[in-house]
Amino acid sequence: MNNRSSQTISMLIWRSVGQAVILALLAGFVLPFIYGLVHHYQEKHQHIQQLASLLTTSASTPDGADVVAEQVNVLLENEPSIQSIVFYSTSQPINDISQSLDDWKNALFADTVSFNYPVVSKYEDFVSVRPNKPTSNQQLATDLSESMSTSSVTDESIGNTNRNNTLVGYINITMDVKVLRSYWFRSIIPLWLTTLLLTIISGVYIFRKLNWPVKDIEALNGVCGIIIKNAELEQLPIIPQRFNFQELTQIKKALAILFDRLQEAKQGYDTLAAFEQQLHNKDVSLDVQLHNFQSMITHELKTSLNAIVGGLQLLDYETLTREQKDAVEIISNGSDKLVLSLDHIIQLNQIQKGQIKIHNNEFNPLQLISDLLIKFEPIANQQGLALTSNIHHVDYSLYGDSAKIQQILSILVSNAIKFTPTGQVVITSQLTHFDKSNRWKISVKDTGIGIDSNHIDDIFNPFFQVDSSQTRQYEGSGVGLPVVKQLVQLMGATIEVDSTLGSGTQFTLTLVMPNQQQSRQQRLLNGLTIIYYYDQETGALFNELEYLGATVICHQDVQQVMNEIRAQKVDMVMFAEDVLADKAELLAKLIRQHENEESVQRALLIYWYPQHQARYVDNFEYGLKAAGIDYCHSTTYEHKALSDLLKRWLVWI
Repeated sequence: MNNRSSQTISMLIWRSVGQAVILALLAGFVLPFIYGLVHHYQEKHQHIQQLASLLTTSASTPDGADVVAEQVNVLLENEPSIQSIVFYSTSQPINDISQSLDDWKNALFADTVSFNYPVVSKYEDFVSVRPNKPTSNQQLATDLSESMSTSSVTDESIGNTNRNNTLVGYINITMDVKVLRSYWFRSIIPLWLTTLLLTIISGVYIFRKLNWPVKDIEALNGVCGIIIKNAELEQLPIIPQRFNFQELTQIKKALAILFDRLQEAKQGYDTLAAFEQQLHNKDVSLDVQLHNFQSMITHELKTSLNAIVGGLQLLDYETLTREQKDAVEIISNGSDKLVLSLDHIIQLNQIQKGQIKIHNNEFNPLQLISDLLIKFEPIANQQGLALTSNIHHVDYSLYGDSAKIQQILSILVSNAIKFTPTGQVVITSQLTHFDKSNRWKISVKDTGIGIDSNHIDDIFNPFFQVDSSQTRQYEGSGVGLPVVKQLVQLMGATIEVDSTLGSGTQFTLTLVMPNQQQSRQQRLLNGLTIIYYYDQETGALFNELEYLGATVICHQDVQQVMNEIRAQKVDMVMFAEDVLADKAELLAKLIRQHENEESVQRALLIYWYPQHQARYVDNFEYGLKAAGIDYCHSTTYEHKALSDLLKRWLVWI
C-alpha cells in the first residue's frame, strides 16, 4: 500500500525545479572546479619538467654552473608556485615513483609536491668525491663549480677522456600546491561570479514561467473543491484561466461537460424516482384493493353459502319427493364443493397476509394415514379405484402441525382420485431418524391423466387450469395446490412433482421435524423479553416467538411501548408486518433517544415487512435504519429459517 502523503502539483513543480537548479549548480561549479584545477596542476607540472630539463642540461656541462645559478634565480623570482630548487650530490640512483596517476589528489589535497631530476655528465672525471648532502638555492652554482674544478678538465683532456654518461646528482624542485590553488582560484573568481549571476537570472525566469500554469492549476483545484463541498451545486463556478494552456483548457472543457451530464443525469434520476414513487403508490394501492376485494368477496360468498347450507339443513328430508330429494342432493353437493373452494381461497388469502399460525403437536403418522384412507376410500370405490398405502416404518410419534399436514395430504389424495379415471392411488410413507431430527417423506402416486412438463411449474399458481380438452372436463377452482404450496413453505417443508402425461403423477412431501425430546429443549429465546408492536393483528409470528421461549408483550400504541421500555429491561422490539414504515421509524427514534438519555442497554430493533412488499424494500429500508432499526426482513414463519435469523441477530444482544 502506498503510504506517501499527497502533495499539490505546484509544490511538486517548485520542488523539482529547485532540485534541478541545485544539481545544475553542482554540476556547473564543482565538476569544472575539480577538472580545471587538476588540468592547471598538470600544465604546471609539465612546465616544471621543461624547466628541470633545461637546468639538468646546463648543469651537465663543465662550464654550466654560472648558467644554472642565473636560471635558478630567474625561476624563483618569476614562478611563485616553485617553493625551492635543491641539488643532491650522489652517484646512487634514486627510485622516483611516477605521480601522474595521483595528479587529482595532489591538486586537491596536497600542500607541496617534490620532483627529482637526475644530472648526468658525459665526462668521466667531472665529479669529485663529495659528501651526499643537499645544497640550498644560493649554493647550487657554487657546488656545481667546485665539482667541475676538481676534475682538471681541459680541452686536451676532453678530447682524450672516455666519454661515458656519469650520474652527478639530482635537482629537486618543490612545488607549492597551496599557492598554485590560490592563484588559480583568484583567476577564475570573475568567471564564477558571472556564471552564478546568469544561473540565478535563468532560475528566476524559469520560476516565473512555471508560475503561470501553477496559478491556473490552483484556480482549477479551487473550483473542484467547491464542487466537492457543495453536493447540491446546480451551476458550475467560473474557472479563471490567465494563460491558454491546451491541457488545462481541455480539462476545463471536460469538467464543464461532465458537470452538465451530471446535472442531466440528476434530473433524469429525480424524474425516474418520482415516477417510481407513483408506481409504488399505485402498486401499494392495488395490493390494498386486492386484499380488500378478497376479504370482501370471501366474506360475502361465505355469508351467502352459509345461508344456503343452513336452508338445506332446515328441510325435512323425509317429506320430500324423490325428485325433490335429487334436487336437494345436487344443491347440497354443489354447495359443499363451493364451500370447500371458498375455504381454500380464504385460507390462501390468510396465508398471504400472515394470519395462519403453526400449531405443533405430537401425533402418530400411522393414525394420520389411516384417517385419510377411511375418509377417501368410499370416494375411490365409487370411481372404481384402489386406494392403498405402503408403510416403510414402525409405529412412531412425530412432532409437528398434524392438522396442516392432513390438509395437504387430503388435497393431494382428492386431486389424485379426481384426475384418475382408472387404476389406483397409492400413499407411501418413509421415516428416517437422525440425531436431532426426523425426516418424514410421504408420497401420493396415481395412474391418472398426468401433467404436461410445460405446466408443472404453473400448477401451484392460484386459479391456474391446464387449457386442454382432457383436463377441462374435471371440475376444480385451481386453489387447492396453491394452498398446498403455501402451507408447505409455511412449515419449512418441500414438495416435489414427478409426472408423465397419460401415465400418472406423484407428489412427494418431505418434512423435517425435531425429535420430541429435542423440540422440548429448543428454547432459543428463553429468558428474553420482546415487545411486539402491531397495528391490527398480531399474526403468526407472535406464537412463534412464544414457542421459542421468549416473554412477548404486545402493544398497539406507541406510548404503551415507551412506558414498557421505561418500566423494565427490554431485549428486543419487533415491528409487525402490518405496521407502516413511517410509524416504525417514529417509534425507533423515540426508543433510541430514550436509550441515549438514560444510558440503558441498547435493544435490538427488527422490522418485519410482508413478502409481497420485498420489491419495495429499497424505498423504506434506508429511513428505518437511519432511525435506529437494526434489521429489516420479510416475514418468515419457518422454524429453521426464523431460528437461523434470530441466532445471527442475537449475537449483538
